[in-house]
Amino acid sequence: MTVENRTVVVTGIGAFTPLGGDAATTWENLLAGRSGVAALTEEWAAELPVRIAARTAVDPGEILPRPLARKLDRSAQFALIAAREAWADAGFETPATDESSKLAPERLGAVIASGIGGVTTLLDQYDVLKDKGARKVSPHTVPMLMPNSPAANVGLEVGARAGVHTPVSACASGAEAIGYAIEMIRSGRADVVVAGGTEAAIHPLPIAAFANMMAMSKKNDDPERASRPYDKGRDGFVLGEGAGVVVLESVEHAEARGARIYCEAVGQGLSSDAHHIAQPEPTGAGVARALADLFDRNPLDKAEIVHVNAHATSTPQGDTAELKALRKELGEDLDHIAISATKSMTGHLLGGAGGIETVATVQALYHRVAPPTINVDELDDDVDADIVRGEARPLPEGRIAALNNSFGFGGHNVVLAFRTR
Repeated sequence: MTVENRTVVVTGIGAFTPLGGDAATTWENLLAGRSGVAALTEEWAAELPVRIAARTAVDPGEILPRPLARKLDRSAQFALIAAREAWADAGFETPATDESSKLAPERLGAVIASGIGGVTTLLDQYDVLKDKGARKVSPHTVPMLMPNSPAANVGLEVGARAGVHTPVSACASGAEAIGYAIEMIRSGRADVVVAGGTEAAIHPLPIAAFANMMAMSKKNDDPERASRPYDKGRDGFVLGEGAGVVVLESVEHAEARGARIYCEAVGQGLSSDAHHIAQPEPTGAGVARALADLFDRNPLDKAEIVHVNAHATSTPQGDTAELKALRKELGEDLDHIAISATKSMTGHLLGGAGGIETVATVQALYHRVAPPTINVDELDDDVDADIVRGEARPLPEGRIAALNNSFGFGGHNVVLAFRTR
């Protein structure tokens, strides 16, 4: 079946985050401006330069049966929980072959990304190898550590046979997964795709490595206020964990089964910086190209955009480079666009960021309210934009659109666009 440029809509959302064990609780805490960052109390954290992180608000072991959890890396546990919520929210039953779903498995796909994959499984099992010997290494290690493990397990859960994919592009991975899923439906490869991002990298090695790169905040004495995008005192990101997943569907398929539609998934814009393995291109030129690509390839009017869920990790260079790109493509005056930096509350979920922030963007349009950015005590002099601070803000009535930006080490740039229906 080949169908070009079909309209894609969001019919289900799921989240497992530092702010809640589901999408509704996460959204409630985002609107309330609550932080999910806390001190790391484990013994292994005592000597690290960074001793704060944003763990999931709920232990996945409280939700998944122990025999299943033992076979899954933490990143796959998060993805499976969020995907189950999104799948049920879309009105489907498991498996997808159920007659009530009216969905052929050959028309169902899954695209779940992770920037790092099963890093905790890899490192923990290496410790087992060193301390206890080869015979004690878990036979589940390889299926657990594979970057495609979350996607594979979600695909198995729903019975996806149209394709199961795992784009890996550092902190842009989750957004790229959702963009890829949109293209699967628009091109006719699938009618429904479960898509999102997940990450579970709160471990001494990644934390030490990021800290030594000078990428992370060292505000150990004030965890809840450490992630502070756009603030003059920002000193790096705070590592978070969790997953965000959406169910995407062709509008024809959704309407035929009477599904509730959150919004339209308009499309994606992509580019790469070719500048530095870790630093963003300081003028925002690469991000601007991704924005230009979005408008060139998708039916979207710039005047419709009233909200941006920014990448804004709380690094000195990255926050302002993104705003330069927005001004270049959307106009020097950004006063009509409500910009939210939800990483101020969730921390930075790396490959899971695009998933969680897509769920937040979809809810912002559906409920017509932009969540706040917290911890902005003194706005940076170079921030010439309307940052939503202090409390959530209503969005306008009528047909409106929103962007979700995600950028990753290596110069990966992804911009997703969503619009009310």
